[in-house]
Amino acid sequence: MMFHKDYDIAVCGGGIAGVAAAVAAARRGCRTVLIEKTIQPGGLAANGLVLVYLPLCDGRGNQLLYGLPEELMRLSNKYGPCRLDENWREKNGRMQVNFSPAACVLALDEVLEESGVTVWLDTVITGVRLEDRRLKAVEVFNKSGFGVIEAACFIDATGDADVTFLSGNACRNSANAMVLWALEHRGAPGKDDIPQDEYAEGVIPVAGSICAAMRADPLKKIFSDGPLSGELVTRFTLEGRRRYRRDLARLGAAKTSRFPVALPAQVPLRRTRAISGRATVTDADEGKELPLTVTKLGDWRAAGRVWEIPYPALLPDNVEGLLAAGRCISAVDSAWEAVRVIPVAAKTGEVAGIAAALSVRQGLTPGALPFARLAKELQTITPPAALPRACKEI
Repeated sequence: MMFHKDYDIAVCGGGIAGVAAAVAAARRGCRTVLIEKTIQPGGLAANGLVLVYLPLCDGRGNQLLYGLPEELMRLSNKYGPCRLDENWREKNGRMQVNFSPAACVLALDEVLEESGVTVWLDTVITGVRLEDRRLKAVEVFNKSGFGVIEAACFIDATGDADVTFLSGNACRNSANAMVLWALEHRGAPGKDDIPQDEYAEGVIPVAGSICAAMRADPLKKIFSDGPLSGELVTRFTLEGRRRYRRDLARLGAAKTSRFPVALPAQVPLRRTRAISGRATVTDADEGKELPLTVTKLGDWRAAGRVWEIPYPALLPDNVEGLLAAGRCISAVDSAWEAVRVIPVAAKTGEVAGIAAALSVRQGLTPGALPFARLAKELQTITPPAALPRACKEI
């Protein structure tokens, strides 16, 4: 090993969940490092061009997510063209906004810097070190060579549960539909243009010409629900681009006014690996009040559907000193689909960052942190109407 570093908290993965976790921890006085394998934060929101910040509400005018989910939503267009409609309750009942991926990256860089987070970009996690089932360090590689990063607490925000997987904890897999996001230039529509009903669009009004085209296959299970692998990631990525080439070829002469501007630099698998946690959010939990709940969330797919996430769903069931955040928390089936999106990633990241900071401060592992202490902290950032009963009763 060519270098060795030590921090209070190490956040692995710089997507929206990882950024929220790192900011939450650093703002509470912890020496925090964010380790990201690409050269920009944002995860699928930036590298995957998934430029729709889905609702922070229940679709019926009630905001459920506060704190960093709202802060990052508003920051996503600080350097971009879109704005949250403050009259969203009267307009469509959905508190959501589109954003420019590049503008979002600039804003995330800024909030990380202002919060005092140490950021390591272009750094790949290659292994872990455990002692008696407690995660003590991660091994990394970057242009400085191989190194070791120790910390009192770790947060797995890789999206793929990579750290949890390398630590030997059980993980779940899921089937995926084929999907590819791309930024396109669009001029006047041509007669050979692709039918608009084949796309779900999020428009970025830059001179009225830059759009996002999401090409989703109507089949729900293109790839099996077997284990995540390097071969699967490669095959999924190449197949998505092949199908996009096929669609673009149909444009004919119209391709001079409509053509790709940017393709995703991160594989757009929606669900990859999720941890096996000390609690799991299941389809049977929809609409229910659960014990040890840290947040409520709306379901982006349908108005009025509400879920709760219990704190133990962020805790791997067989590794200490580690929390999960984002789409790799412990959830299955339709529940996994509800919790994998940007605003929920921001919230679980914030909760993980707060729990990690409290644990470090008290010399505890996250699994030993009294829930009452975490709940009291959450009460300071969430209005009573949006707090789950488990937090309000503390």
